[in-house]
Amino acid sequence: MTATGPEMTARTRAWLDQPDLARLWDRLHDRLERNGLRVHGRLRLDGVTPAEREALALLTGRPYTGDTMSLALADLDAQLRTGAAERGLVEVVTELRGPLTDRPAARDARRAAAEAIRSAADDALRSYGLADSAWSRPWLEEVRRAGTLARLAPDDAKRLIVQAVDVMAGLTGPASPDPAGRPGRGELAERVTGTAHGLDDGTLLSRIVLRALARSLEVPPPQDARSRRELWEAAGVAVDRVSTTVLTLGLAPLGDEPAVRLLRDRTRAGFETHLTLRDLTRMTWRLPPDTEVLVCENPRVVEAAADRGCTRPLVCVSGNPTTTALTLLDALYAAGARLAYRGDFDWPGIAIANRMIGRYTARPWRMRATDYEQHVATARDRGTPLPPLAGAPVDALWDPELTPAMTVLGVAVQEESALELLLADLLAP
Repeated sequence: MTATGPEMTARTRAWLDQPDLARLWDRLHDRLERNGLRVHGRLRLDGVTPAEREALALLTGRPYTGDTMSLALADLDAQLRTGAAERGLVEVVTELRGPLTDRPAARDARRAAAEAIRSAADDALRSYGLADSAWSRPWLEEVRRAGTLARLAPDDAKRLIVQAVDVMAGLTGPASPDPAGRPGRGELAERVTGTAHGLDDGTLLSRIVLRALARSLEVPPPQDARSRRELWEAAGVAVDRVSTTVLTLGLAPLGDEPAVRLLRDRTRAGFETHLTLRDLTRMTWRLPPDTEVLVCENPRVVEAAADRGCTRPLVCVSGNPTTTALTLLDALYAAGARLAYRGDFDWPGIAIANRMIGRYTARPWRMRATDYEQHVATARDRGTPLPPLAGAPVDALWDPELTPAMTVLGVAVQEESALELLLADLLAP
Protein backbone atom coordinates (compact mmCIF):
# COMPACT_ATOMS: atom_id res chain seq x y z
CA MET A 1 0.00 0.00 0.00
CA THR A 2 1.33 3.46 -0.88
CA ALA A 3 1.69 5.99 1.95
CA THR A 4 -0.75 8.91 1.72
CA GLY A 5 0.95 11.37 4.05
CA PRO A 6 4.26 13.23 3.78
CA GLU A 7 7.36 11.09 3.51
CA MET A 8 8.42 9.71 6.88
CA THR A 9 11.71 11.19 8.03
CA ALA A 10 14.67 8.87 8.47
CA ARG A 11 14.83 9.77 12.14
CA THR A 12 11.15 8.94 12.73
CA ARG A 13 11.45 5.68 10.84
CA ALA A 14 14.53 4.66 12.79
CA TRP A 15 12.78 5.36 16.08
CA LEU A 16 9.65 3.42 15.10
CA ASP A 17 11.78 0.53 13.83
CA GLN A 18 13.72 0.12 17.08
CA PRO A 19 14.04 -3.47 18.44
CA ASP A 20 11.83 -2.70 21.45
CA LEU A 21 8.86 -2.10 19.13
CA ALA A 22 9.62 -4.97 16.76
CA ARG A 23 7.17 -7.39 18.37
CA LEU A 24 4.39 -4.79 18.19
CA TRP A 25 4.79 -4.21 14.46
CA ASP A 26 5.05 -7.96 13.75
CA ARG A 27 1.83 -8.63 15.63
CA LEU A 28 0.09 -5.66 14.03
CA HIS A 29 1.09 -6.83 10.56
CA ASP A 30 -0.58 -10.18 11.20
CA ARG A 31 -3.61 -8.61 12.89
CA LEU A 32 -4.27 -6.10 10.11
CA GLU A 33 -4.07 -8.84 7.49
CA ARG A 34 -6.60 -10.92 9.44
CA ASN A 35 -8.77 -7.80 9.88
CA GLY A 36 -8.93 -7.24 6.14
CA LEU A 37 -6.77 -4.10 6.63
CA ARG A 38 -9.44 -2.55 8.86
CA VAL A 39 -8.26 -0.67 11.93
CA HIS A 40 -10.46 -2.01 14.70
CA GLY A 41 -10.30 -4.17 17.80
CA ARG A 42 -7.60 -4.45 20.43
CA LEU A 43 -4.17 -6.04 20.47
CA ARG A 44 -2.83 -7.76 23.58
CA LEU A 45 0.86 -8.27 24.25
CA ASP A 46 2.01 -10.63 26.98
CA GLY A 47 5.43 -10.91 28.59
CA VAL A 48 6.25 -7.24 27.92
CA THR A 49 9.81 -6.37 28.97
CA PRO A 50 10.68 -3.09 30.77
CA ALA A 51 12.37 -1.80 27.60
CA GLU A 52 9.30 -2.66 25.51
CA ARG A 53 7.01 -1.07 28.08
CA GLU A 54 8.99 2.20 27.97
CA ALA A 55 9.01 2.31 24.16
CA LEU A 56 5.25 1.57 24.02
CA ALA A 57 4.55 4.31 26.54
CA LEU A 58 6.47 6.85 24.44
CA LEU A 59 4.68 5.67 21.28
CA THR A 60 1.14 5.84 22.69
CA GLY A 61 1.58 8.68 25.18
CA ARG A 62 0.25 6.64 28.10
CA PRO A 63 2.00 4.74 30.89
CA TYR A 64 1.86 0.95 31.25
CA THR A 65 2.51 -1.24 34.26
CA GLY A 66 3.01 -4.98 34.53
CA ASP A 67 4.06 -7.41 31.82
CA THR A 68 0.74 -7.40 29.90
CA MET A 69 -0.64 -4.56 27.84
CA SER A 70 -3.66 -4.02 25.61
CA LEU A 71 -4.14 -1.23 23.11
CA ALA A 72 -6.95 -0.25 20.78
CA LEU A 73 -5.88 -0.19 17.14
CA ALA A 74 -8.01 2.90 16.46
CA ASP A 75 -6.28 4.82 19.29
CA LEU A 76 -2.83 3.89 17.97
CA ASP A 77 -3.90 4.89 14.45
CA ALA A 78 -4.98 8.34 15.71
CA GLN A 79 -1.77 8.75 17.71
CA LEU A 80 0.39 7.96 14.67
CA ARG A 81 -1.52 10.38 12.46
CA THR A 82 -1.08 13.29 14.88
CA GLY A 83 2.48 12.37 15.85
CA ALA A 84 5.78 12.43 14.02
CA ALA A 85 4.80 9.59 11.65
CA GLU A 86 2.01 11.75 10.16
CA ARG A 87 0.28 8.72 8.69
CA GLY A 88 -2.09 6.00 9.82
CA LEU A 89 -1.44 2.57 11.26
CA VAL A 90 -1.81 0.68 7.97
CA GLU A 91 0.71 2.94 6.24
CA VAL A 92 3.21 2.72 9.10
CA VAL A 93 3.04 -1.07 9.32
CA THR A 94 3.44 -1.30 5.55
CA GLU A 95 6.48 0.98 5.72
CA LEU A 96 8.10 -1.04 8.50
CA ARG A 97 7.04 -4.60 7.67
CA GLY A 98 6.24 -4.67 3.99
CA PRO A 99 3.00 -4.98 1.99
CA LEU A 100 -0.17 -6.14 3.69
CA THR A 101 -2.50 -8.76 2.25
CA ASP A 102 -6.23 -8.51 2.78
CA ARG A 103 -6.62 -12.14 3.87
CA PRO A 104 -10.45 -12.24 4.00
CA ALA A 105 -10.65 -10.71 0.52
CA ALA A 106 -8.01 -13.12 -0.77
CA ARG A 107 -9.87 -16.04 0.81
CA ASP A 108 -13.14 -14.91 -0.77
CA ALA A 109 -11.40 -14.55 -4.13
CA ARG A 110 -10.00 -18.07 -3.88
CA ARG A 111 -13.41 -19.46 -3.01
CA ALA A 112 -15.02 -17.60 -5.89
CA ALA A 113 -12.33 -18.85 -8.28
CA ALA A 114 -12.71 -22.43 -7.05
CA GLU A 115 -16.48 -22.21 -7.48
CA ALA A 116 -16.05 -20.81 -10.98
CA ILE A 117 -13.71 -23.69 -11.87
CA ARG A 118 -16.11 -26.25 -10.45
CA SER A 119 -19.06 -24.65 -12.25
CA ALA A 120 -17.17 -24.67 -15.56
CA ALA A 121 -16.25 -28.34 -15.03
CA ASP A 122 -19.84 -29.24 -14.07
CA ASP A 123 -21.21 -27.55 -17.17
CA ALA A 124 -18.71 -29.37 -19.38
CA LEU A 125 -19.40 -32.74 -17.73
CA ARG A 126 -23.16 -32.27 -18.11
CA SER A 127 -22.79 -31.32 -21.75
CA TYR A 128 -21.13 -34.70 -22.39
CA GLY A 129 -23.44 -36.69 -20.11
CA LEU A 130 -20.55 -37.42 -17.71
CA ALA A 131 -21.78 -35.58 -14.62
CA ASP A 132 -22.93 -38.80 -12.94
CA SER A 133 -19.95 -40.94 -13.94
CA ALA A 134 -18.24 -42.66 -11.03
CA TRP A 135 -14.89 -40.96 -11.60
CA SER A 136 -15.92 -37.32 -12.15
CA ARG A 137 -16.78 -36.19 -8.58
CA PRO A 138 -13.74 -37.78 -6.89
CA TRP A 139 -11.53 -36.42 -9.66
CA LEU A 140 -12.77 -32.85 -9.28
CA GLU A 141 -12.30 -33.05 -5.51
CA GLU A 142 -8.77 -34.36 -6.01
CA VAL A 143 -7.97 -31.49 -8.37
CA ARG A 144 -9.42 -29.00 -5.87
CA ARG A 145 -7.36 -30.38 -2.98
CA ALA A 146 -4.18 -30.26 -5.06
CA GLY A 147 -4.65 -26.49 -5.38
CA THR A 148 -2.79 -26.28 -8.69
CA LEU A 149 -5.62 -24.63 -10.61
CA ALA A 150 -6.20 -22.14 -7.80
CA ARG A 151 -2.75 -20.72 -8.48
CA LEU A 152 -3.63 -19.91 -12.07
CA ALA A 153 -5.49 -16.89 -13.38
CA PRO A 154 -9.23 -17.72 -13.16
CA ASP A 155 -9.81 -17.75 -16.92
CA ASP A 156 -6.77 -19.97 -17.47
CA ALA A 157 -7.95 -22.38 -14.78
CA LYS A 158 -11.46 -22.64 -16.25
CA ARG A 159 -10.11 -23.18 -19.75
CA LEU A 160 -7.79 -25.93 -18.50
CA ILE A 161 -10.46 -27.88 -16.60
CA VAL A 162 -12.84 -27.70 -19.57
CA GLN A 163 -10.07 -28.97 -21.85
CA ALA A 164 -9.51 -31.88 -19.45
CA VAL A 165 -13.22 -32.75 -19.62
CA ASP A 166 -13.08 -32.49 -23.42
CA VAL A 167 -10.24 -35.03 -23.45
CA MET A 168 -12.07 -37.38 -21.08
CA ALA A 169 -15.25 -37.16 -23.14
CA GLY A 170 -13.33 -38.46 -26.13
CA LEU A 171 -11.80 -41.34 -24.16
CA THR A 172 -14.61 -42.69 -22.00
CA GLY A 173 -17.05 -43.46 -24.78
CA PRO A 174 -17.08 -46.62 -26.94
CA ALA A 175 -13.68 -47.31 -28.49
CA SER A 176 -13.43 -47.33 -32.25
CA PRO A 177 -13.00 -50.86 -33.66
CA ASP A 178 -10.78 -49.38 -36.37
CA PRO A 179 -7.16 -49.17 -35.15
CA ALA A 180 -6.54 -46.20 -37.41
CA GLY A 181 -9.43 -44.42 -35.68
CA ARG A 182 -7.79 -44.47 -32.27
CA PRO A 183 -6.30 -41.05 -31.54
CA GLY A 184 -2.61 -40.50 -31.04
CA ARG A 185 -1.74 -38.31 -28.08
CA GLY A 186 -0.49 -35.53 -30.34
CA GLU A 187 -3.63 -35.68 -32.47
CA LEU A 188 -5.85 -35.62 -29.40
CA ALA A 189 -3.90 -32.69 -27.95
CA GLU A 190 -4.15 -30.70 -31.17
CA ARG A 191 -7.87 -31.39 -31.39
CA VAL A 192 -8.49 -30.11 -27.85
CA THR A 193 -5.79 -27.48 -27.27
CA GLY A 194 -4.75 -26.38 -30.75
CA THR A 195 -1.20 -27.68 -30.31
CA ALA A 196 0.17 -31.20 -30.69
CA HIS A 197 2.20 -30.71 -27.51
CA GLY A 198 -0.74 -29.80 -25.28
CA LEU A 199 -0.74 -33.24 -23.61
CA ASP A 200 3.01 -33.80 -23.46
CA ASP A 201 4.49 -35.16 -20.25
CA GLY A 202 4.99 -32.38 -17.74
CA THR A 203 2.10 -30.21 -18.89
CA LEU A 204 -0.50 -29.38 -16.27
CA LEU A 205 -3.31 -30.53 -18.59
CA SER A 206 -1.63 -33.92 -19.00
CA ARG A 207 -1.29 -34.36 -15.24
CA ILE A 208 -4.94 -33.47 -14.63
CA VAL A 209 -6.19 -35.78 -17.40
CA LEU A 210 -4.05 -38.68 -16.19
CA ARG A 211 -5.57 -38.34 -12.72
CA ALA A 212 -9.03 -38.53 -14.29
CA LEU A 213 -8.01 -41.56 -16.36
CA ALA A 214 -6.64 -43.30 -13.28
CA ARG A 215 -9.97 -42.71 -11.54
CA SER A 216 -11.99 -43.93 -14.51
CA LEU A 217 -9.89 -47.08 -14.92
CA GLU A 218 -9.65 -47.67 -11.15
CA VAL A 219 -5.85 -47.77 -11.11
CA PRO A 220 -3.29 -45.80 -9.05
CA PRO A 221 -2.12 -42.45 -10.47
CA PRO A 222 1.03 -42.86 -12.60
CA GLN A 223 4.33 -42.13 -10.87
CA ASP A 224 6.87 -42.29 -13.72
CA ALA A 225 7.20 -42.05 -17.49
CA ARG A 226 6.49 -45.74 -18.03
CA SER A 227 3.31 -45.78 -15.96
CA ARG A 228 2.12 -42.59 -17.67
CA ARG A 229 2.61 -44.22 -21.08
CA GLU A 230 0.81 -47.37 -19.91
CA LEU A 231 -2.12 -45.33 -18.62
CA TRP A 232 -2.49 -43.44 -21.91
CA GLU A 233 -2.37 -46.75 -23.72
CA ALA A 234 -4.93 -48.32 -21.38
CA ALA A 235 -7.26 -45.41 -22.16
CA GLY A 236 -6.98 -46.06 -25.89
CA VAL A 237 -4.50 -43.30 -26.71
CA ALA A 238 -1.43 -44.23 -28.73
CA VAL A 239 1.59 -42.32 -27.50
CA ASP A 240 3.17 -43.56 -30.74
CA ARG A 241 2.56 -46.54 -33.01
CA VAL A 242 5.83 -48.46 -32.73
CA SER A 243 7.18 -48.50 -29.18
CA THR A 244 4.35 -50.39 -27.45
CA THR A 245 3.67 -54.00 -28.42
CA VAL A 246 1.30 -56.83 -27.64
CA LEU A 247 2.77 -60.29 -27.07
CA THR A 248 1.18 -63.17 -29.00
CA LEU A 249 1.61 -66.87 -29.62
CA GLY A 250 -0.20 -69.21 -32.02
CA LEU A 251 -2.06 -66.60 -34.07
CA ALA A 252 -2.51 -67.80 -37.67
CA PRO A 253 -4.81 -65.44 -39.56
CA LEU A 254 -5.86 -66.21 -43.12
CA GLY A 255 -4.87 -64.10 -46.08
CA ASP A 256 -1.90 -63.17 -48.23
CA GLU A 257 -0.87 -59.75 -46.87
CA PRO A 258 2.87 -59.58 -46.08
CA ALA A 259 2.29 -58.86 -42.38
CA VAL A 260 -0.18 -61.76 -42.14
CA ARG A 261 2.23 -64.16 -43.85
CA LEU A 262 5.06 -63.14 -41.53
CA LEU A 263 2.92 -63.72 -38.45
CA ARG A 264 1.73 -67.07 -39.78
CA ASP A 265 5.33 -68.15 -40.50
CA ARG A 266 6.40 -67.32 -36.94
CA THR A 267 3.43 -69.23 -35.58
CA ARG A 268 4.33 -72.31 -37.62
CA ALA A 269 7.88 -72.09 -36.26
CA GLY A 270 6.53 -71.99 -32.70
CA PHE A 271 7.82 -68.46 -32.06
CA GLU A 272 6.14 -65.82 -29.93
CA THR A 273 5.58 -62.46 -31.69
CA HIS A 274 5.48 -58.87 -30.48
CA LEU A 275 3.08 -56.87 -32.65
CA THR A 276 3.15 -53.08 -32.75
CA LEU A 277 0.15 -50.88 -33.45
CA ARG A 278 1.74 -50.16 -36.81
CA ASP A 279 1.83 -53.91 -37.53
CA LEU A 280 -1.86 -54.23 -36.69
CA THR A 281 -2.89 -51.47 -39.09
CA ARG A 282 -1.25 -53.47 -41.91
CA MET A 283 -3.43 -56.55 -41.30
CA THR A 284 -6.92 -57.50 -42.36
CA TRP A 285 -8.01 -60.12 -39.86
CA ARG A 286 -9.65 -63.28 -41.17
CA LEU A 287 -9.61 -66.33 -38.91
CA PRO A 288 -10.33 -70.05 -39.22
CA PRO A 289 -13.89 -70.90 -38.16
CA ASP A 290 -14.62 -71.33 -34.44
CA THR A 291 -11.33 -69.77 -33.33
CA GLU A 292 -10.95 -69.29 -29.58
CA VAL A 293 -8.21 -66.94 -28.40
CA LEU A 294 -7.01 -67.32 -24.83
CA VAL A 295 -5.99 -64.04 -23.19
CA CYS A 296 -3.61 -63.83 -20.24
CA GLU A 297 -2.16 -61.01 -18.17
CA ASN A 298 1.43 -62.17 -17.48
CA PRO A 299 4.14 -62.66 -20.17
CA ARG A 300 5.48 -65.65 -18.24
CA VAL A 301 2.45 -67.64 -19.44
CA VAL A 302 3.38 -66.99 -23.08
CA GLU A 303 7.02 -67.86 -22.46
CA ALA A 304 6.15 -71.15 -20.77
CA ALA A 305 3.57 -71.97 -23.47
CA ALA A 306 6.15 -71.41 -26.21
CA ASP A 307 8.68 -73.62 -24.40
CA ARG A 308 6.09 -76.41 -24.21
CA GLY A 309 5.14 -76.14 -27.89
CA CYS A 310 1.59 -74.89 -27.28
CA THR A 311 -0.20 -74.04 -30.51
CA ARG A 312 -3.51 -72.59 -29.31
CA PRO A 313 -3.89 -68.84 -30.00
CA LEU A 314 -2.73 -66.84 -26.97
CA VAL A 315 -2.53 -63.09 -26.40
CA CYS A 316 -0.86 -61.45 -23.39
CA VAL A 317 -2.09 -57.99 -22.35
CA SER A 318 0.77 -57.49 -19.82
CA GLY A 319 -1.33 -56.01 -17.02
CA ASN A 320 -3.72 -53.19 -17.77
CA PRO A 321 -4.33 -53.56 -21.53
CA THR A 322 -2.63 -50.99 -23.72
CA THR A 323 -4.04 -49.44 -26.86
CA THR A 324 -2.07 -51.96 -28.90
CA ALA A 325 -3.48 -54.93 -26.96
CA LEU A 326 -7.03 -53.61 -27.19
CA THR A 327 -6.64 -52.93 -30.90
CA LEU A 328 -5.61 -56.55 -31.50
CA LEU A 329 -8.38 -57.99 -29.32
CA ASP A 330 -10.97 -55.72 -30.93
CA ALA A 331 -9.86 -56.92 -34.35
CA LEU A 332 -9.93 -60.58 -33.34
CA TYR A 333 -13.37 -60.17 -31.78
CA ALA A 334 -14.69 -58.36 -34.84
CA ALA A 335 -13.32 -61.20 -36.99
CA GLY A 336 -15.46 -63.71 -35.08
CA ALA A 337 -13.01 -65.05 -32.49
CA ARG A 338 -14.29 -66.17 -29.10
CA LEU A 339 -12.14 -64.84 -26.26
CA ALA A 340 -11.33 -66.37 -22.88
CA TYR A 341 -9.67 -64.20 -20.24
CA ARG A 342 -7.43 -65.02 -17.28
CA GLY A 343 -5.78 -62.51 -14.92
CA ASP A 344 -4.58 -62.06 -11.36
CA PHE A 345 -6.75 -62.70 -8.32
CA ASP A 346 -6.27 -59.30 -6.71
CA TRP A 347 -8.52 -56.25 -6.76
CA PRO A 348 -6.81 -54.50 -9.72
CA GLY A 349 -6.88 -57.85 -11.54
CA ILE A 350 -10.62 -58.21 -10.91
CA ALA A 351 -11.23 -54.67 -12.19
CA ILE A 352 -9.31 -55.45 -15.40
CA ALA A 353 -11.17 -58.75 -15.80
CA ASN A 354 -14.51 -56.95 -15.44
CA ARG A 355 -13.59 -54.68 -18.32
CA MET A 356 -12.20 -57.43 -20.52
CA ILE A 357 -15.02 -59.92 -19.96
CA GLY A 358 -17.62 -57.21 -20.40
CA ARG A 359 -16.03 -55.73 -23.52
CA TYR A 360 -15.67 -59.04 -25.35
CA THR A 361 -18.29 -61.25 -23.68
CA ALA A 362 -15.25 -63.34 -22.85
CA ARG A 363 -15.29 -66.68 -21.09
CA PRO A 364 -13.64 -66.49 -17.66
CA TRP A 365 -10.59 -68.74 -17.96
CA ARG A 366 -10.05 -70.41 -14.57
CA MET A 367 -11.27 -67.19 -12.93
CA ARG A 368 -14.13 -68.40 -10.75
CA ALA A 369 -14.39 -68.71 -6.97
CA THR A 370 -13.65 -72.44 -7.09
CA ASP A 371 -10.46 -71.76 -9.08
CA TYR A 372 -9.32 -69.11 -6.59
CA GLU A 373 -9.95 -71.41 -3.62
CA GLN A 374 -8.08 -74.24 -5.36
CA HIS A 375 -5.08 -71.98 -6.06
CA VAL A 376 -4.95 -70.82 -2.44
CA ALA A 377 -5.19 -74.38 -1.10
CA THR A 378 -2.43 -75.58 -3.44
CA ALA A 379 -0.14 -72.71 -2.46
CA ARG A 380 -0.66 -73.38 1.23
CA ASP A 381 -0.03 -77.10 0.77
CA ARG A 382 3.27 -76.23 -0.89
CA GLY A 383 4.15 -73.67 1.75
CA THR A 384 4.15 -70.91 -0.87
CA PRO A 385 3.54 -67.48 0.73
CA LEU A 386 0.72 -65.44 -0.78
CA PRO A 387 0.60 -61.64 -0.49
CA PRO A 388 -2.34 -60.05 1.32
CA LEU A 389 -5.04 -58.35 -0.70
CA ALA A 390 -4.63 -54.58 -0.76
CA GLY A 391 -7.15 -51.86 -1.51
CA ALA A 392 -10.92 -51.79 -1.68
CA PRO A 393 -12.74 -54.95 -2.82
CA VAL A 394 -14.05 -55.05 -6.40
CA ASP A 395 -17.11 -57.09 -7.32
CA ALA A 396 -16.38 -59.78 -9.93
CA LEU A 397 -19.29 -59.26 -12.30
CA TRP A 398 -19.03 -62.73 -13.87
CA ASP A 399 -19.12 -64.69 -10.58
CA PRO A 400 -20.97 -63.33 -7.52
CA GLU A 401 -19.17 -65.83 -5.28
CA LEU A 402 -15.62 -64.77 -6.18
CA THR A 403 -15.33 -61.45 -4.34
CA PRO A 404 -16.77 -62.86 -1.06
CA ALA A 405 -14.33 -65.80 -1.29
CA MET A 406 -11.38 -63.44 -1.84
CA THR A 407 -12.52 -61.21 1.01
CA VAL A 408 -12.70 -64.17 3.40
CA LEU A 409 -9.33 -65.68 2.47
CA GLY A 410 -7.71 -62.26 2.12
CA VAL A 411 -4.79 -63.23 -0.13
CA ALA A 412 -3.84 -62.44 -3.71
CA VAL A 413 -2.96 -65.13 -6.25
CA GLN A 414 -0.87 -64.09 -9.23
CA GLU A 415 -1.56 -65.66 -12.60
CA GLU A 416 1.74 -67.52 -12.86
CA SER A 417 0.91 -69.41 -9.64
CA ALA A 418 -1.55 -71.43 -11.74
CA LEU A 419 0.89 -71.90 -14.60
CA GLU A 420 0.63 -75.69 -14.85
CA LEU A 421 -3.16 -75.58 -15.01
CA LEU A 422 -3.07 -72.89 -17.70
CA LEU A 423 -0.50 -74.84 -19.72
CA ALA A 424 -2.71 -77.93 -19.52
CA ASP A 425 -5.53 -75.92 -21.06
CA LEU A 426 -3.24 -74.54 -23.77
CA LEU A 427 -1.96 -78.02 -24.63
CA ALA A 428 -5.45 -79.51 -24.83
CA PRO A 429 -6.63 -80.27 -28.38
